[in-house]
Amino acid sequence: MNASILKFLRANGEQLDSEISQALHIPLAKLRDQVAELAASGEVICCQVTRFIDGKKIEGTSCRLSCDLPAPARGRKPGVKRDPNADLIPE
Repeated sequence: MNASILKFLRANGEQLDSEISQALHIPLAKLRDQVAELAASGEVICCQVTRFIDGKKIEGTSCRLSCDLPAPARGRKPGVKRDPNADLIPE
């Protein structure tokens, strides 16, 4: 069963426990036990999240593979200083 959870996360990325449970047709309580084992072994990373979808509050556990890093945010990064001399044109 753990292999199917890992395969699902590999294919779909970060997901809520309720979404994983629904997709794999596993009871939520059993899935949470399996995810806890995977988290203890370091294969997945989990955190408690609250999402608001169409004004409806959804609380759950977000799971992702431990080796799967989120994509970096686009745009300028905080703390990066611009070189004041970079805009000057050498003569």
